[in-house]
Amino acid sequence: MRKDKKAEETLELMNFTDSAIVILGASGDLANRKLIPALARLHQTGSLKGLSAIIGTGRSGFTTESFRNKFDIPPDFAQLLSYHQGIPGIRAHIRKRGKFSRLIFFLALPPKAYAPMAEELKREGFGEEALLIIEKPFGYDLASARELDTRLSRGFQEHQIFRIDHYLAKEAVQNILVFRFANSVFYPVWNSRYIESIQINAFESGKVENRAQYFDGAGIVRDMVQNHLMQLLSLLTMEPPVSLDAEDIRAQKTALLKTMKVQKMCRMQYEGYRDEKGVAPDSTTETYAELQLSIDNFRWTGMPVYIRTGKALGRKGTEIGVRFRSLPRLLFNKDGDLPSNQIIFKIQPSEGIILDLSSKNPGEGIQIRDTSMAFCYRDAFAKEEIPEAYQRLLLDAIKGDRTLFVGAQETELSWKILEPILSRTDFTTYKPGRTPGPCVTDQWIDFDRYKDICG
Repeated sequence: MRKDKKAEETLELMNFTDSAIVILGASGDLANRKLIPALARLHQTGSLKGLSAIIGTGRSGFTTESFRNKFDIPPDFAQLLSYHQGIPGIRAHIRKRGKFSRLIFFLALPPKAYAPMAEELKREGFGEEALLIIEKPFGYDLASARELDTRLSRGFQEHQIFRIDHYLAKEAVQNILVFRFANSVFYPVWNSRYIESIQINAFESGKVENRAQYFDGAGIVRDMVQNHLMQLLSLLTMEPPVSLDAEDIRAQKTALLKTMKVQKMCRMQYEGYRDEKGVAPDSTTETYAELQLSIDNFRWTGMPVYIRTGKALGRKGTEIGVRFRSLPRLLFNKDGDLPSNQIIFKIQPSEGIILDLSSKNPGEGIQIRDTSMAFCYRDAFAKEEIPEAYQRLLLDAIKGDRTLFVGAQETELSWKILEPILSRTDFTTYKPGRTPGPCVTDQWIDFDRYKDICG
């Protein structure tokens, strides 16, 4: 049988004999919980074909053996791991592991260390062969984001920098583009002429817990809206890219972000937040925010976008709602009480897409009822393993595929959109375990009615 050319190209791309991964901050929590397990799973599935070195470095005084023993990993994968304390001498350590033309540095470090570490790597002599992976937050505001990008660019070019937003690696998020651009039934109506509003919820039931010190210096807008939710909204509303190339997708997201503005916002803080360990006793940091945004282009002008996100709420979940405009007051909608059609994208914890329709009840006469058609990942892909987000992101970074990573311009534009509201300190309070009522609009989609679908 003739092999598919694309499959052959993919196999060729996935032979990493000339590549090594270096985890900076390898003794920390991120490496322990996410990075090493994700790499171990990729190794187990054969996705890291030929990779012969994963090097950890940090301030802790591990030996290679004690570093390997930190993790519950298969012996054959453990043989790939080695450890070097600190950055001085890391080049010599890497050379002992092999000759590599590509080095992937994952900066599993506090965000304030990104720029200094990049500068230290440059002083150690790393250059064109290096790729840097950093995680959000990318700056604290527009000025700090620009400073970070400037400092990173002194030693490394933009194509060498991979900014991770792990939401983009979720299968349900990636499916937004397929839903929009692979289905002719939806493309013609994906605009403000037919859509009344777009609404995004990102709720967490837990409190700030062990992230209190970081969170109190950031707040929910910086922590969730500037990155995760802006990226979701961009994929949902951007114009069609000319191809699936990373730069073409990034160009459309950038063009869209230039048209966004915040129209309204309210801020809240859960009761007892100031008593959390690591939180300032007079903190005005918001733990909940509701925003109304506009997109001022030909496709979306006049249509509001609503975002709600927060901690210590009544439930946990991230979902997007697209509400279509009501039908004219004719036929079945003479009284104007026929519900609008809605599309719900369930991002987490249970992935799926739900389409709300109206249908006729069986029997004599015509009685209309709501009907939901659901596509659930757990049912459609019951026999397939859905990769964890870090597996996909690490593999793409090793391959040099920047499609699911955020560009510098996107980051700066997101900060620019939110800059007028970042200095606000006004807030009201809400009780933990309860979701606050509407404070920007009372037109919220009742997302709770979908909680058991695909659950």
